[in-house]
Amino acid sequence: MKSSTKTKVRQAEILRLLKMNGRALVDNLAERLETTPQTIRKDLNALAENNQIIRFHGGATLAAGTEYASFEVRQEILRDEKDAIGRAVAAEIPNNCSVILNGGTTISAVARHLVHHIGLKVVVDSVYLANILRDFVGIEVMVPAGVVRPSDGAIFGEPAVEFIRQFRADICVVGAAAVELEGALLDYDLHESAVSQAIISSSRNVILAVDNSKFARLAPVCFANLSQVSTLVTDQACPPEVRTLCSAHDVRLLTVD
Repeated sequence: MKSSTKTKVRQAEILRLLKMNGRALVDNLAERLETTPQTIRKDLNALAENNQIIRFHGGATLAAGTEYASFEVRQEILRDEKDAIGRAVAAEIPNNCSVILNGGTTISAVARHLVHHIGLKVVVDSVYLANILRDFVGIEVMVPAGVVRPSDGAIFGEPAVEFIRQFRADICVVGAAAVELEGALLDYDLHESAVSQAIISSSRNVILAVDNSKFARLAPVCFANLSQVSTLVTDQACPPEVRTLCSAHDVRLLTVD
């Protein structure tokens, strides 16, 4: 195989790995691709020059605005962590209350663990979540009108926003495509972000449920800040900067094994 072809194949694989994980370190990529760290640095610099990735010391992250993977692929990333987070969040939700859930792979894990709850009135912005919850005998499911995104079943648009704004829910559970270490909660889609903003403003208590892959990742749209969150539920790999922010903003931090 010619050197130029090998380089293209290697860089395509680097992009694939970044789309799955959001970020990667030079040494890990070198080991995975069986090459030298120097070669990986050259590949990352070339990809960064084409605005496909963003370099940081020792690694790279996917460029802001590039959605990193399909819904099915994202479900498999840190699957055990997401399941543990989902179980922990479900335990925070009492029976006989009103809840709003927004779409996402971690929130779908929350939905599955609501199977034994009773007396819940649940608003969801996703037909995928509605399908999970519709057979749970103790749950009444409400779905807004709007446009359904084919890739993951998320519902967005002004009708969805207006529907959600009618509620004053006891609890909402939201995810994020990315969480900056300064506290910004980010997403890739402006329309989806508008729905997330409505969910947060329509709820008395906000639970943010994210796995560790979301920290320090980049996305172009800010829909909220960690200071608006009541409880952050994540895994043990939560960065120290986020732990400090939680303490500063009086956000309850719950980490799962």
